[in-house]
Amino acid sequence: QPPAFGFLFDVDGVLVRGSQPVPAARRAFQRLADGGGRLRVPVVFLTNAGNCLRSAKARELSQALGLQVSPEQVILSHSPLQLFTQFHQRYMLVAGQGPLVENAYDLGFKHVVTIEALRKAYPLLDMVDLSRRPKELPPPTTGFPTIEGVVLFGEPVRWETSLQLITDVLLSNGNPGAELQDVPYPHLPVLACNMDLLWVAEAKMPRFGHGTFLLCLESIYKKVTGRELKYEALIGKPSPVTYRYAQYLIQQQAQKQGWKAPIQRLYAVGDNPMSDVYGANLYNNYLKSAQQNQGQAGLKRSPQAASPQAEVSLELRNDCNTSVESCESILVCTGVYRHTGDAPKKTEAQTEERVFHGHRDFCFDPSLLQASYVVQDVDDAVQLAFRKENWS
Repeated sequence: QPPAFGFLFDVDGVLVRGSQPVPAARRAFQRLADGGGRLRVPVVFLTNAGNCLRSAKARELSQALGLQVSPEQVILSHSPLQLFTQFHQRYMLVAGQGPLVENAYDLGFKHVVTIEALRKAYPLLDMVDLSRRPKELPPPTTGFPTIEGVVLFGEPVRWETSLQLITDVLLSNGNPGAELQDVPYPHLPVLACNMDLLWVAEAKMPRFGHGTFLLCLESIYKKVTGRELKYEALIGKPSPVTYRYAQYLIQQQAQKQGWKAPIQRLYAVGDNPMSDVYGANLYNNYLKSAQQNQGQAGLKRSPQAASPQAEVSLELRNDCNTSVESCESILVCTGVYRHTGDAPKKTEAQTEERVFHGHRDFCFDPSLLQASYVVQDVDDAVQLAFRKENWS
C-alpha cells in the first residue's frame, strides 16, 4: 500500500553527533528501506547546517546510514533561497564559511561578494586585529560594485571582521568606502539562514550557532543606530518557509516513485525543542489555519519580522489542493534535549524551556516547544510513526 506520510529528519543530534553516526540511525533506516535499499516512505533530511554543498551532505549521510541519499533529499539552512529570485540579479555580500560562493551560485545568485573580497577592497575597515592593519595608507578603492543586499549563510570564522563589515555595508547603503552622511533606514535587504543559538557536536556542552552571531549583529546595529535590524527573510528551522519547502520535496518524491496516495501527514524528528519542535508545531499550526482559512500563528506581528512567513501563510490558505493535514513533532534524547528517566510517549510540560533560545522575531509560545511525542532515539521515532500509520 502506498504511504500517506513522510519523514523530516534533523541530522545533528538525531542521525549523527559530529562525524559519528548515532547507533540507532542505521537500525531506523533498515526499517525504512526495502530489501534493495530503496526507501519505502518519502524522506527529507532537514538540517540547519549550511557550510557545505547539498551533494557533500548527501554523501556524508549515505555513508552514515548505509544507503543512497540523493542531494534532492537534503535541505540545508539556505536551500529555500532558490525561491527568492527577486535578489538573484543583485550584488549580494555573503558571510559564513565553507563553499560560500559555490552555494550562492547554485542557489541562483549571479553577483556574489565575499567578506574577504570586501576587506581587500577596503583595507581600512578591518581594524580589530593589529597584525592585519595596513602598515601605510592604501590608495583609494575604485571600481568596486555597490552592495545591494546581504546573505548570512552561517557563522563566520572571524566574527569581529564580519560584524564590522556587515554593519559598515548597512550603514553606508552598500558603499562602505564612502563618508557617512545619514544612516539609511530601512537598510539594505538582509536574508539570514539558520537561527540556532546552540547546536550539539562531540563536546559535552552545546556550542554557539549562527543564532548567536545574529544576536551580536542585531545588538550592535541597534546600539549604533537606535533602530531594529530588519530581515527580508529568516530561513532554516523553525521558519515555516523551510517546512513548506520540505513538504514540496516530500510530495515530489512520492510523485517520482509513482505512489498514488496523497501525502497527508508529516513526522518531523529532531533533538532541539527550539528549532525542530517549535518549527514543526508552528508549521502544524499553519496547516490547521489553512484548513480553517484563518491567519497565521506563532510569529510576532511586526511587519518587518513576519513578511516572508506571512507569505507562506497566505500561500497555504490559497492552496486548497494541498493534501498535507498535519506535521507532528517527535523529540529524541540523543542531542540537545536530554530526558532524565524513562522517556514518556506524550509530553506534558517537560520540554518547556524556561529561557527562550529562539530568535527575536518569533513569539515565545511555550506550547510550541512541547513535542507531540518524546522517544529515546530515531529508531524509536520511526517505530512510533509506523504504529500510528498501521505500517508494517
